[in-house]
Amino acid sequence: MARPKVLATRPLFPAAQEILNASCDVDYWTKPERISKQELFRRVADKEGLVCLLKEKVNEELLAAAPKLRIASNVAVGYDNITVADCTKRGVAATNTPGVLDETTADFAWTLLMAVARRLGEGDALARSGHWTGWDLDQLVGADVWGKTLGLVGFGRIGRAVARRAAGFQMKVIYYDAVRAPLDIERGFHAEFRDFNTLLKEADFVSVHVPLLPETRGLFNEKTFSQMKPKSFLINTARGLVVDEAALVKALENKTIAGAALDVYEKEPQIHTGLMRPNVVLAPHIASASLDTRMKMACMAAENVVALLKGRRPSNLLNPEVLKAN
Repeated sequence: MARPKVLATRPLFPAAQEILNASCDVDYWTKPERISKQELFRRVADKEGLVCLLKEKVNEELLAAAPKLRIASNVAVGYDNITVADCTKRGVAATNTPGVLDETTADFAWTLLMAVARRLGEGDALARSGHWTGWDLDQLVGADVWGKTLGLVGFGRIGRAVARRAAGFQMKVIYYDAVRAPLDIERGFHAEFRDFNTLLKEADFVSVHVPLLPETRGLFNEKTFSQMKPKSFLINTARGLVVDEAALVKALENKTIAGAALDVYEKEPQIHTGLMRPNVVLAPHIASASLDTRMKMACMAAENVVALLKGRRPSNLLNPEVLKAN
C-alpha cells in the first residue's frame, strides 16, 4: 500500500523527521533560502500533507494547486498565514502548535522588557566599541522594573505566563482582553482587569499578547500611543501587524513614549528604518526560539499530520467541521 506523500517546507528536526518518516514519504525543502511560491506549488501538487511555516501562505491559490491535500500543519501557534475558511471549503484540515511555546515566549517577552528598560543594547554596543571610559553616575541610566505597573494586552496562555513572572518583581499587573477572565483566574495571577484605554494610561510597560484578527490589526496606532505614559515602553511578541510602525516611529521621535522592544514586524523581514534607534530593542522573531521548544513545535506539527492521514483527529485542529464533512 502506497504511503501518503508529505511536503515539509523546512528540514524540521530529527525527532520530527522520525515521526513523519515512519508513516509517510516526505519531501523536505533543505535549501537555506525560503522555498519560492512556484516551487512550493510544484512540490505540493501531489501531496496529501503539508508541514509549513508562517512564511508560507495557505490560501485558495495554494489549495487549487494541491488537489490531493488533506492537511496543512503550521509549525506555529499563530496561523494568520492560513486562510482557514478556504481550507474548510476544500475539506483540508488546518492545525497549529499551541501550548508548547507559552513559557518560552513569556521568558522572551521579559527578556525584551528588561533589555529596553535597562538600555542593554546601548550598553552592549558601548562595551564592545572600545570607547567606554569607565563607570559614571549618569551613564546609560534606565528605568526600574521592580514595583512598576505591567499592562498586558491579551490575557491568554502567554499573557498569563508573563503575569506570573511579574510577581517576582512585585509589579502591579493589569490586563485587557476582549473576554474578561473569571475572577478566580484574576486572583490567581494577581491581575486586575482594565478597559483598553485605561490600561494604556496606567501601565509603565505594555506587553502585547493578542492574535492577529481584523479587530487587532493596527491596534497600536497614533491615537493609542497618545494615551500612553511618556515614560512607558511597548513590548511586542505577538504579531507585527498589531502595531502601526509608522505611528510607533512618530511616537518615539516625539517622545510620546520612552521606548519599544519588538520581536515581530509589519512587513517581515523588513523593519521600518525609523526603528533603528537606541531606545528600541529589535529581535528577529525569536520569542519561541529555544531548541527544546522549537523541537516540540516541529514534533507536534508532525504528529498532527500523521494523525489525520491515519484517520485520527489531530490534537490541534482549527476547523473540526472538515472531519464531520468527511
